[in-house]
Formats: sequence, structure tokens, C-alpha cells
Amino acid sequence: MAEPARGALADRDSEPRHGTAAGSGTPPGPGTPTARTGWWHRLRRDRTLLLMVAPAVGLLLLFTYVPLLWTTVAYLDYDPFTQGLWTSPWVGLDNFTLLFEDSRFWDAFANTLSITFIQLVLFFPVPIALALLLNSVLSDKVRGLVQSILYLPHFFSWVLVITIFQQMLGGAGLLAQQLRAHGHEGFDLMTDPGVFKFLITAQLVWKDAGWGVIVFLAALSAVNQDLYEAAAVDGANRRRRMWHVTLPALRPVIALLLVLRVGDSLTVGFEQILLQRDAVGPGASEVFDTYVWWVGIANTDYGIAAAGGLIKGAFSLVLVLIANKVAHMLGEQGVYRK
Repeated sequence: MAEPARGALADRDSEPRHGTAAGSGTPPGPGTPTARTGWWHRLRRDRTLLLMVAPAVGLLLLFTYVPLLWTTVAYLDYDPFTQGLWTSPWVGLDNFTLLFEDSRFWDAFANTLSITFIQLVLFFPVPIALALLLNSVLSDKVRGLVQSILYLPHFFSWVLVITIFQQMLGGAGLLAQQLRAHGHEGFDLMTDPGVFKFLITAQLVWKDAGWGVIVFLAALSAVNQDLYEAAAVDGANRRRRMWHVTLPALRPVIALLLVLRVGDSLTVGFEQILLQRDAVGPGASEVFDTYVWWVGIANTDYGIAAAGGLIKGAFSLVLVLIANKVAHMLGEQGVYRK
């Protein structure tokens, strides 16, 4: 009798048997994942993790999603002192019409975009450059000391940060006093509307650059050191190793943080700007958040303020989607996958 072809035997042996794991002769164990794992089974399996995350989810729902019901104020003639949310008259898009007719809104919109662009160009690259610089330091003690000094201002409140800048760059500050003591004219950068956007960017760099350094240093710590050794063997100097090894390793983190930064671009620092608004005037310092605060809280025009907040949220969502699409085009994951 002729023997079966070897290829047929090989194909038959390679097929998984029913009731057994593929490629083995034993049935799958209790921990082996199956395609038919039910929702209730997964719920029971992960119940401990779900209980751990339940308080955070509850707080998120309570303070983030439940207040979304009050966005209907943008379509109402809302007065919390005489009429409630359910009894206020419906005005439709009248609040949006009044908002668009207000020149202060467009001034705040222009100031927000210009401050966002300046901070994106001058602030965002600083943590990357500092992380690359610290990563090149061989001494762990020096690196830890510098990192602690850079990170310390992150814990300061904006009141303290602005006070420090006032004592240094104000009209009665240290630098102005030293210039007058040597026969020169003093200056007051804290009340100069022309440099206000660059001033608040400098304050942001001094306060929060250390936080970004930690994020990028954590990404650099995951880089395989064999890549640096292989590049050095191939004759790559330090600049080449940074360009071909370090920066490609940081690119996913840079893309993710850039998308998040663009999405949060219309929030340029409410407390920081509100504390300095009177010193330079609303023409140079009014942004989306301060405009909504003054209209809604100070002038009690809650409907117009809510309309401004909705426009800000919708515009931020569009910016996130565009930035995430650009990240996908560059081959990065971004905030979410395709």
C-alpha cells in the first residue's frame, strides 16, 4: 500500500485538534484566553480592578459630565436668583448673536490665539532641550540636583510666581533699582502691554518647564542603550547619536504632548492672567477664560458666558481632531489610534 504523501501528513499534524490548544495536545487551562470569553466572565475576573477605579470614575462623572446638563444655559435667559434652570425662558441662539457682536469677545479670541502660538513656539521646545541636556550629564548626583531645582517652581502658586517677577522686573524691582543706581533709566516690564505675552510665557517656562523635563527624561530612560553603543561603533558622534537615536525615541511622546497641548491651547492660564489683567489692561490680556469670567460672574450674563464656553469647547475639540490626524499622518499614534 502506498504511503501517504509527506506534505499531507505535515498538514494534518499542523492542524489544531478540537478541545486542545493550538499546537499542543493538552486542553487549555483556566487562565488561557478564549475568543468566547463572556462579558460577565470578564466582569468577575476584573472585579478588583473595577472596584479600585470606581471612585475615580464616580468623581469624573459627578464633576465633569453631570455639569454638562447646565450647558443649556447658553440657550436660556438664565437668572439663578429669580428663575431656575427649568423655568428660564428659551431664547435660542440669541446669546450667541450677542456674543459675536461683542468686540471684546473678538479681542479675547485674538489674544488667546497669539498667546497660544507664542507659548507653542517658545515654551514647548524648552523641556525637550533641557531633557536632552540633562540626559547627556554623566553624573547621577548632578543630574538629580539640577532636575530638583528645575522642578521646584512647579509647586509654587501663581501668586508667588508673579510676586517674584514683580520684585525682579517691576518698576521698583531689583533690576530697575540697579539701573537707576548706575545712572540709567529704569523700566517696568510688569505694566508694559507690548511685552505682556512674552512675559507670561517666561513665567510659564520658569514655573512648569521642570514638569515637562520629567516626562521626557522618563521616555529617555526607556531607550535601549545598545542603540547608542551600536551607533558609537559605527562612528556616530554625540550629535549624530542624539539625532538618529534620542529624538526618534522621543517622537511618540512629543507627538502625544503636542496634540494635548494644541487641544488645551485655548486655556492659556486663567489665574496667571487674571492676577495681571489690571496692570496691563484688558486690551492686551483679555483671553477666553477671563472674558467668560467677567461676563458671567462679574456682570451676571450667564447665558452669554455659557455660549462663550461652548464655543471654546467646540473649537478645542476641532483642534484635537486636527492635531491627532496630523500625528497619524506622521506615523504616530497620537491620543487615540486610527
